[in-house]
Amino acid sequence: MSSPREVVITGVGVVSPIGIGCGPFWNALASGTSGIRTIDLFDSSSLSVRFGGQIPDFDPKLYVRPRKSLKVMSRQIQLGFAAADLAVNDAGIAGGGVEPERFGIVFGNDMIYADVEDLESTYRRSTRDGRFDFALWSEAIQEEVHPLWLLKHLPNMTASHIAIALDARGPNNTIVLGDVSSLLAVGEAASVIRRGWADVMLVGGTGCRLHPTAIVARGTALLSHRTDDCRRACRPFDRDRDGLVNGEGAAALVLESREHAERRGARIRCRLLATAARCEPRARRDGLTGASLRQAIRAVLQEAKLAAHEVGHINAHGASTIEMDRAEAAAIAAELGDVPVTAPKSSFGHLGAAGGVVELAASVLGLEAGLVPPTLNYETPDPLCPINVVHGEPLAGRPGTALAVNICSTGQAAAVAIAKP
Repeated sequence: MSSPREVVITGVGVVSPIGIGCGPFWNALASGTSGIRTIDLFDSSSLSVRFGGQIPDFDPKLYVRPRKSLKVMSRQIQLGFAAADLAVNDAGIAGGGVEPERFGIVFGNDMIYADVEDLESTYRRSTRDGRFDFALWSEAIQEEVHPLWLLKHLPNMTASHIAIALDARGPNNTIVLGDVSSLLAVGEAASVIRRGWADVMLVGGTGCRLHPTAIVARGTALLSHRTDDCRRACRPFDRDRDGLVNGEGAAALVLESREHAERRGARIRCRLLATAARCEPRARRDGLTGASLRQAIRAVLQEAKLAAHEVGHINAHGASTIEMDRAEAAAIAAELGDVPVTAPKSSFGHLGAAGGVVELAASVLGLEAGLVPPTLNYETPDPLCPINVVHGEPLAGRPGTALAVNICSTGQAAAVAIAKP
């Protein structure tokens, strides 16, 4: 008899620059289609970098219910809600069938930046003789800003809106820890099921690094400035990479105990073998070494009872920055040798907190297809990135297991191991 604590994946929903829904997303990924394009969500003409992984045809009205909720949803929340809607439909639980008290939500989120137009009039009223006056601000903000304005910008509101719409009354949590947020959310959701606190957990991540305020706040120091062809700008592990490419997107997975999934006759898309997280706390001061990623990979292999040669592929963070790619590659080479590596950011850019689950979804779909998707723009190997990067065309014939990893500049690392049913 199957253990009720075994966790399986029964639903996948993706909203990305290369496609919305599993079919379009996977087809674009496998065929090497790029989602990097000129930004037209707003007037980007004054920016030094005017391209990114923008979703060209997203209509939130197709997914968000009730429609009036759109008024208190930022684009980031809308993307997350849409991914959740696609995932529960894919899992066959959109119409109910899950006991509400046994159904929970965990989402990875970035900080959500305020829209300039929402605060413009307040700032203008708070300026006197060209100088900002806090005394004027306190009065203007009460009259100019909508009372529910803050709800658009609270990171936990993605999980809240989804829980309300699905009547999911089980554990509900939001993790905001940069690039590792959504893989940490996967670990939390799986732990909830294994502890017996829920039968079904909807886990996801959402991010919009293309928001104009976010772009200004983060600056351009880490961005690629390759202007000859923006589709070739994101080049993980390639010798000629010059920085990351911002993007936007979201993904969600439905996790269940195997017992619950089999009881309702669900299609099991993948098994979730193990998760791990580690940190090198001095990374911010001394620079990222990759030590935390090595430890996370080692821990997830031990928990999943996998040897390095049994791993079909590793889905890398692959941000396309000089130092982080080298630290990551060194960690992968040390722990996994020449296991094939794919870096999906090359197709759609850096999606912030969404990246981990979007990339994990790519591996779930890849295991189903029996293929490892290729890394775009990998043309000249970097001698300081001694790993086996899949490029040119999808790779077939690998074992039906995969690791997905993320790291961030503050030292956190997360790893998730999955396998075919």
